[in-house]
Amino acid sequence: MPRSDELRKRRVALVLQGGGALGAYQAGVYEALHRHHLAPDWVVGTSIGAINAALIAGNPPPARVARLREFWQGVACDDALDMHSTLDAVRQYNTWLTTLGTMAQGVPGFFAPRVPGAFAAGLAVPPQAASYYDTAALAATLGRLVDFGHLASAGAMRLTVAAVHVTTGKLVAFDSAHQALGVEHVMASGALPPGFAPVCIDGELYWDGGLYSNTPLELVLDDEPRTDTLCFMVDLWRGDGPAPRTLGEVQARQKDVMYASRSTRHIEAYRRMHDLRHAVRVLHAALPPELRNSPEMRKFGEVGCDTTMHIVRLTYPGRDWGMASKDINFSRGSLEWRWQQGLRDAERAIEQAGWLAPAPADTGLVVHEFPVATGDTDDRR
Repeated sequence: MPRSDELRKRRVALVLQGGGALGAYQAGVYEALHRHHLAPDWVVGTSIGAINAALIAGNPPPARVARLREFWQGVACDDALDMHSTLDAVRQYNTWLTTLGTMAQGVPGFFAPRVPGAFAAGLAVPPQAASYYDTAALAATLGRLVDFGHLASAGAMRLTVAAVHVTTGKLVAFDSAHQALGVEHVMASGALPPGFAPVCIDGELYWDGGLYSNTPLELVLDDEPRTDTLCFMVDLWRGDGPAPRTLGEVQARQKDVMYASRSTRHIEAYRRMHDLRHAVRVLHAALPPELRNSPEMRKFGEVGCDTTMHIVRLTYPGRDWGMASKDINFSRGSLEWRWQQGLRDAERAIEQAGWLAPAPADTGLVVHEFPVATGDTDDRR
């Protein structure tokens, strides 16, 4: 096992994707980081990733895992049977029933159906009521479990949550490094329509950031000033998958493609930009001193960099029986499995610690992928 002091030589960032109930996997990943003294300096999230990020950054280190667990236990729906001691077909049926119950009744501490359902009936309503569900319960839960005062204190973990400005369609990053964050910023990042209504912040309406970019990796890639970074990126949706054959499989595949990470494009763009920045640094260093120190050339030199970013990519491996509704499957057994799977996957990544190996000279970005371990794709989840 690598020593924690070896692992902590770089800034550590954690990027959390949106994915509803699949977000329990992210909580397991964080628990592994916490165990190995790799708690991030900066956590970036969208949707459920923003909620997990707020629970992490908005609490002192000893309380973080406990607050995550309190949230996920609070939103879990009890199963009608023991999910660990019955046939797979019965587990699937139980999960289907639990999901139907979530759609009809909501999730305690998270959301509840709007009554009366004027919006569902097609009637015009105020924008902040334009949704099937009311998330007042989530606001209360976040207010209880997240210490926003701690988040604003000196030395607190940096938190960034992404949301979409409703009327312009632009992605907006709310960042504790530049402003005070509150419940409304986290709520806005998770306001996925038409299930949830937009959230008003300073007179403007915001929706779920996943509508624009479900994996806000670019916020870390573009951050200034540049510094050596170890970034754990947690994906909840898979871009690859088998060809669907049924209506349910088509719907599930459609959702995977819609919300899977687009990070490959951002990573390649970052690589090209880093190569250019490196060339600028080398060129600036080769200039004669009198030219290198001129005001114009000093600005030119500031563009160059020689930093390295390692991205550790962890992807939720569950198949969930090909269910399109897997992100609203709050079955207690499913949430517990996802948490434990995230913990195991992150432990495996930390054990390998590929980012400790020397990177080739002038390499700006290294991506560490981990194949799904044998047995990790059990159809029970």
